[in-house]
Amino acid sequence: MNSSTRLGDAGDRGVEAASPAAAPVSPAGAYAWVVVGLLWLVCFFSYADRQAFFSVFPLLQREMGLSRVQLGLLGSSFAIVYGLSGPFAGYLVDHIRRKTAVLGGLELWSIICCCSALSRNLAQLVAFRASEGLGEAIYYPAALSMVSDYHGVRTRSRAMGILQTSVYAGTVGGGYWAGAIAQQHGWRSAILFFGGLGCILGLILIRFLREPIRGLADGPSLQSPHAISPREIPDLLRIRSFVALMGVFACANFVALVLLTWMPTYLYSRFHLSLGMAAFDAAVYPQLASIVGSILGGVLADKGAARNVRSRLWVQAGGVLLGAPFVVCSGLAHSLTAVVAALACWGLCKGVYDSNIFAAAFDVVPIRSRGTVSGLMNCVGWLLGGGAAPLAIGFLATHISLGRAIAVSAVVYGIGGILLLITAARLLPRDLRLNLN
Repeated sequence: MNSSTRLGDAGDRGVEAASPAAAPVSPAGAYAWVVVGLLWLVCFFSYADRQAFFSVFPLLQREMGLSRVQLGLLGSSFAIVYGLSGPFAGYLVDHIRRKTAVLGGLELWSIICCCSALSRNLAQLVAFRASEGLGEAIYYPAALSMVSDYHGVRTRSRAMGILQTSVYAGTVGGGYWAGAIAQQHGWRSAILFFGGLGCILGLILIRFLREPIRGLADGPSLQSPHAISPREIPDLLRIRSFVALMGVFACANFVALVLLTWMPTYLYSRFHLSLGMAAFDAAVYPQLASIVGSILGGVLADKGAARNVRSRLWVQAGGVLLGAPFVVCSGLAHSLTAVVAALACWGLCKGVYDSNIFAAAFDVVPIRSRGTVSGLMNCVGWLLGGGAAPLAIGFLATHISLGRAIAVSAVVYGIGGILLLITAARLLPRDLRLNLN
């Protein structure tokens, strides 16, 4: 791969006509959408397992005498291992069957989730929580790679937007049901519930999930029999718009992890809600709104990309910049109604951004590197964003109120939105002219 080789006379025509959109729709037919549904179920349990821990923070704090900084460490440990594993998991996805990666990852993290219910102290909790990141790191790059091989550019944002809704549904399911189960039967029962169901799902999907041909949806001229080699990975990091998109992902992940990690605890302590209701209000309203936003963002981006490939970035920028004020309101509003309304509005904007995270990156990277690219993005997004957020806000909340600490995170959103606008205006046109395949 030579990042200095140009695509003939693509020029501005590649930007205005969105040259990737010339690829055909996947010939897989209805099964292309069945795959999205199957992977949706896997992703649901991925996020349900993650959010379940956040919902039982008050019980863990009471049982083990944990401070907010220690709770933040518990939230960050998963993100750190998940992020560090990302590049290796993504590279592996480009060299093995994606079906194996998806189902193997599901079984691994589900078993570890069940084992974490045996924890008796913070060290054991952190060890299990961090280890769970190993299994989940390989799933998402594999799922995205599979979806991109079943869906061409005309439907890719929509397919990935629909898949993204599983993140919100899983967050709601994990957040609410873990809180409700934990309140009646203890936090260990809540964790075992989601881990056990994940194990069962993995066994069922062995029969139904099929491995696609790499590059299937992009046409024979763009398919390559060769997987990306380690010496080609630095070339990916020379694609300026891809590097910028990784930075934006880190910003967006930072804010998301702040709200997902700390909002149940904030509502529980600030408005004296029950554990179940705090988890419900913190998860259900923003995540339902995100489902709407993700589908909306996918439709807008796919339609716009047929005319101008910058559309994916404009849609993302709109979601991030419009969402920043609602992050401030969610931490500073004085009534529960106002906080919930702000969370719902933020969730809608978050969904619009999320639907195009990887679809935008796939426009400028080689087809055969999509697993590696997804892993690199997860690495940066979760280490710089998710890994830092829970711990940073836990530390900041010891000096100012938790609500104010949450509100301050909106600054990071603003940085991400500005970076998206710069990428669309200055970086993307050049990268689209390069022959990266």
